[in-house]
Amino acid sequence: MYFDVASTAPLHPVARQALTAALDEGWADPARLYRSGRQARMLLDAARETVAGVLGARPDEIAFTASGTQAVQLGVLGALAGHRRRGGHLVHSAVEHSSVLHTAERHEAAGGSVSVVPVDRHGRVAPEEFAAALRPDTALAVLQSANHEVGTVQPVAETAGLCGDVPLLVDAAQSAGRLDVPAGWSLLTASAHKWGGPAGVGVLAVRKGVRYASPLPADEREGGRVPGYVNVPAIVAAAASLRAVRAEADRENARLHALVERIRARVPGLVPEVEVVGDPVRRLPHLVTFSCLYVDGEVLLTELDRAGFAVSSGSSCTSSTLTPSHVLAAMGVLTEGNVRVSLPFGAAEADVERFLTVLPDVVARVRAPLGLDLPAPAAAARPEEETRPEEETPALVVDALGKRCPLPVIELARRIGEVPPGGTVAVLADDEAARLDIPAWCGMRGQEYLGEAPAAGYGGDRGSAYLVRRTA
Repeated sequence: MYFDVASTAPLHPVARQALTAALDEGWADPARLYRSGRQARMLLDAARETVAGVLGARPDEIAFTASGTQAVQLGVLGALAGHRRRGGHLVHSAVEHSSVLHTAERHEAAGGSVSVVPVDRHGRVAPEEFAAALRPDTALAVLQSANHEVGTVQPVAETAGLCGDVPLLVDAAQSAGRLDVPAGWSLLTASAHKWGGPAGVGVLAVRKGVRYASPLPADEREGGRVPGYVNVPAIVAAAASLRAVRAEADRENARLHALVERIRARVPGLVPEVEVVGDPVRRLPHLVTFSCLYVDGEVLLTELDRAGFAVSSGSSCTSSTLTPSHVLAAMGVLTEGNVRVSLPFGAAEADVERFLTVLPDVVARVRAPLGLDLPAPAAAARPEEETRPEEETPALVVDALGKRCPLPVIELARRIGEVPPGGTVAVLADDEAARLDIPAWCGMRGQEYLGEAPAAGYGGDRGSAYLVRRTA
């Protein structure tokens, strides 16, 4: 069962039909005046009108790009260039897609400044806090419509209302076609393969009156915003599938929302030591994310694949960089053993039930070699603020240096019983994920996280010491 449409959706049947027809009718250069060129131009114009209608824009505000990532990059850099007289300050949330983060890094390296707005434990920004980050020299603000890892829907309209004359770029890759486009955007980006269109088509919308200067060499195509030859057949297919998906979205959203709610409610009861993340109410209807303690994300995904389920993960152990998901880290939630389930249109109730039947056995099989006693999740919540470590000698030092997620947490869980209640354990670790996962473990298990100190003070030659007091 394919449960990973947040990465890419299967090609919609309407897209397949439109693509086949457009390959025969729209193959010519739409910039040429001969008959086949005019026909391709008519198809391109019709596709532009369709996309504009669904996204709430004017046709001449729509430009097609080679991907959603390119749309974001061109949108951010073009808006910054267009507003350079205002200043070089960029604001974005801490949970934006990597295309925003990488573009912001480039902007900062070129001499610009960047402010990152934090989110709460559900992954949501506060509109007032976002607006407070704006300055007189702010040239652009960026806020996604919904998060790609945990599904939290952002308060775009409320935030836009507080941004004044600062242009707001909204990355709508995960919501376009599924939800209404939020009001207040100045620039909007989307990606066709997220809604069932062909890969290789992105959308960049720039409102009339918004200053925009292409960061690339000039080209007469796509209003001068996107250079290069356009793929008319793919664009036609993208537009046709967007219209079809939007037409059936309301009915499918209600059905998928109920299935996701079933997963959210039942997984914590079926699998011990699980944290469901993301906003429980203001969320995408088809996406749910949860994290399992003591589980290597890559192993868990591989075992689920063997059981017939394609899902994804934001865990650092499934990443080539071995760094925790920046989204989960910004939320302050558990980053290990992370599973993202995103249901496609038409997902069957029976398939979801089978997933819920298979998941507990898969997780138990992955955890079995650890020999851990796993009681029901503790009711205690993670403290809102972490204190500095107290000056005391720990009763136990656990050396997890050189070990990657989730091993430092597993070592802590195995050995905390060796100290009496009130005793302290120092976990030495040099894996970045430990800084996030040990406090999260304490919150889930009802233990007290005391803080972090240099590992050198506890016999380590690198890394940090994470102090935990046993309270239960």
